[in-house]
Amino acid sequence: MTQTASNPDELWMERALALAETSVGLASPNPAVGCVLVHDDVVVGEGFHAYDEKDHAEIVALKQAGEQARGATAYVTLEPCSHHGRTGPCADALIAAGVSRVVTAARDPNPQVSGRGLDKLQAAGVSLTIGVKEAAARRINEAFAKFIRTRRPFVTLKAGLTLDGRIAPPRSKNHVPSGSTHWITGDRSREMVQELRHGADAILTGIGTILNDDPLLTDRSGKQRRRPLLRVILDSSLQLSLDSQIVRTANEDVLVFHTHPAREQAKILQARGVRVEQVAPDPATGKVPMRTVMERLAQMEMIGVILEGGSQINASALAAQIVDKLFLFYAPVIYGDAAVPVVRSLEASTYFSTRLESYHLYELGEDFAVEGYLHNPWE
Repeated sequence: MTQTASNPDELWMERALALAETSVGLASPNPAVGCVLVHDDVVVGEGFHAYDEKDHAEIVALKQAGEQARGATAYVTLEPCSHHGRTGPCADALIAAGVSRVVTAARDPNPQVSGRGLDKLQAAGVSLTIGVKEAAARRINEAFAKFIRTRRPFVTLKAGLTLDGRIAPPRSKNHVPSGSTHWITGDRSREMVQELRHGADAILTGIGTILNDDPLLTDRSGKQRRRPLLRVILDSSLQLSLDSQIVRTANEDVLVFHTHPAREQAKILQARGVRVEQVAPDPATGKVPMRTVMERLAQMEMIGVILEGGSQINASALAAQIVDKLFLFYAPVIYGDAAVPVVRSLEASTYFSTRLESYHLYELGEDFAVEGYLHNPWE
């Protein structure tokens, strides 16, 4: 029997969602999932999924609850799995433990198995409530949803902008990287950027950004993650300097794509802990093809990618239609036409005529941010 949600259900699901947030950075390429087992309004078990620990969130909670799981309600942020992977089906485990009711936030986005776990539970007489806090649960696993459905990473284009859409002041011909990026936005915006980085598997930029800003491109959220944030650079001619911060801090967590043969430079970079891959150039531009990069990152199970590039990289990504979400941080300043725009020479100009499917606004001190979707990863 399927029931409608009640307020206590929402409260317990919020606790499960908080556990799922803890799973972010630890579960990829699996989904980030939280589970809370409640018996007579008391938590008897709870847990979240960490890839290296193998057990899914439901199994962690069931082991903690023991016999107290019998007759309990399980609040799970994602439909309990019905298939064998590295572990057995969680739906079967919940049934065997005697759980009487399951409340789930979102169905499994994998079209090959979606609904099967719920069908198993219902066939076993377990009461079901579906869709509690669904939007929040979907947001946590948007990268997993895109990857499991398309075998392509979920790409977020992030930029800090002025009110007139500029991402940097005018470039001086004598500009020399100082190792400190010119900040447009404030502290609260930059804190949220670190949260976005923590939720991603890879961060992608172009050689222009490296030469101009000399960034580190690291996850400085302070939160634990199972694998380092992969720092990806598109550098057709392999101009990356050995003195750059990103090379000096490389430990097999920097990947450079190039198109022109440069064996000696590649060997030197590899000796410094930088991974280097040559790819065939885009026939139209001669540059590193965005879609090829996404295919390669997908092979590496990088399910979430954050794009932090300059005008040309942003334009190329939008033109290639690989961007799923925009996260734009605006500061209350104006730079004028001479400053660097967020997008330059967008080949597919009609792409921007597409309205965002949905968006959210955030107030961040003096700044504000717009989060909007170009593609729905769940549908």
